[in-house]
Order: sequence, then C-alpha cells, then structure tokens
Amino acid sequence: MKIGIAADHAGFDQKQSLVKQLQSEGYEIVDYGAHEYDAVDDYPDIVVPLAKAIVDGEVEKGIAVCGSGVGVSVAANKIKGIRAALITESYSAHQGVEHDDMNLMCIGGRVLGASLITELAHAFINAKYDGGERFQRRLDKVLALEKN
Repeated sequence: MKIGIAADHAGFDQKQSLVKQLQSEGYEIVDYGAHEYDAVDDYPDIVVPLAKAIVDGEVEKGIAVCGSGVGVSVAANKIKGIRAALITESYSAHQGVEHDDMNLMCIGGRVLGASLITELAHAFINAKYDGGERFQRRLDKVLALEKN
C-alpha cells in the first residue's frame, strides 16, 4: 500500500519516526514534507499537496500531523474529495474508514505519543470501507455537499 504523509514543524519529529516505522514494515511511503524542520512553516502549505495526491490517486491514504491535528484537518477538508478527521483513539481510526470512507487521518504530534500514533496508523491503514447500503447512502450525501 502506498501511503502519503505530511507534517508541519509541530509534527515533524513524529512524522519522521512514523515514516521509519512504516517503511520498516514494508509500506511504501511518499513524504510530502516538511523535509526539514522549519519553525515558521504553515500547515496548509504542507497538507494541501498530500490532499491533492490522495484525490489524484497518487497515494491510497494519507496521514497528516501538526501540533494538535486540528489545523491539518481543517485545511485538508477544503480540498474536494478529501474526507479527513482528527483521530485520537483507535476505534475512530478504523471506523472512520469503514463507515465514512475517511481517506486522510489527522493527528496531533504535540498531544499524542509515538506508540499511540503508530497504533492509530495501523488501525487506519488496515481498515477498509464497508460499502454497505447505509454507509454508501450517507457517503453520497456527503459527496453531494461538495457539489453545492
């Protein structure tokens, strides 16, 4: 599976650790930056290329990290085709994919530890969209919102 990942300065160290961990497990990781620590970078500049890559099919899923996870979530959801959510526990990491077809997980590098981030990444990456009638009906309504 090809996974995109991005982080601003507040999530940079956590992103670096997660990239190494996932690569050691055999995942193909595309790093959309930041590629070096920059204390004054801005999360929209980092998450938008990742979001566009998901929409364009360059990567299957994405993980974005900022200090709280809120900023990258807000910015990513402005991109048509992105269904991003701030995730802090494992149930939502997989349920967001299974029921809502979440394609971008947002996490807080300053509020979550490395072990939990890895656990969330695994739950997210391994989850599959259910596609059942009630889930698809709801997803269709969400997709219709993007058209208005």
